[in-house]
Amino acid sequence: MASESSAPADPARTIALLWGTRQLPKRGPRHALAPEQVVGAAIAVADADRDIAPLSMRRVADRLGVGTMSLYTYVASRDELVEAMLDSIYADVVRALRESAPQGWRAGLHVVADLNWQMYQQHPWALQVFTGRPALGPNAIEKYDRELSVLAGSGLDDVQMDAVLTLVHTHVEGVARRRIDAEQAVRRTGVTDQQWWEAVSPALAEVLEPGRFPVADRVGRAAGEAHQSAQNPEHAYGFGLDRLLDGVAVLLGQGRIEST
Repeated sequence: MASESSAPADPARTIALLWGTRQLPKRGPRHALAPEQVVGAAIAVADADRDIAPLSMRRVADRLGVGTMSLYTYVASRDELVEAMLDSIYADVVRALRESAPQGWRAGLHVVADLNWQMYQQHPWALQVFTGRPALGPNAIEKYDRELSVLAGSGLDDVQMDAVLTLVHTHVEGVARRRIDAEQAVRRTGVTDQQWWEAVSPALAEVLEPGRFPVADRVGRAAGEAHQSAQNPEHAYGFGLDRLLDGVAVLLGQGRIEST
């Protein structure tokens, strides 16, 4: 992710921004904005695009009606802004987790998965952001704490709790990413999945020998008829999550989870 500022990454400065302890400089332009307004405007821009790539400090400044350089009073770079955006959208998940009271680890993980699924549908650009290091904002840490808490008393040890939560997140992110990729393909080409199949089917029929791939043909037709599409991300999400949790239940019944 390219930065729009030549300022080197400063972890302490980023932490101060995320936790609201950064002191704005006393000199320079008057502080007509709060950092939260800058972050909120950036989220609005990325949500409208459903894409993080076009996000720029200039576009955020335009939305706020201020000069681009004035934003650097509040955030050091685009990278830092994106970290703050992520922590901000985690707040909705945190609030929902505070209000939820699922009974048992399985119901709790369903809530965790559903909330993250909903977050990615609302903010698909978040799937494009990966810093390679854990997020350390207050919402990110509380989110992790509350998500782990649904596994308290399940019989897993601490390392296993983290592994199971990671497994759930990996499933949610993977299916959500496929759903967003399909959505972007439609937006990019202006062609729906059904229109695409209708266009390619005659050409494929000319080169594909009948009966050559009988299992793929039978299963593909059955799935296509069931979903009325080449894929159904919602079905894949729900089916996969249930099977994943079935596996965790079996392992818990054995009294152990294999660690590697």
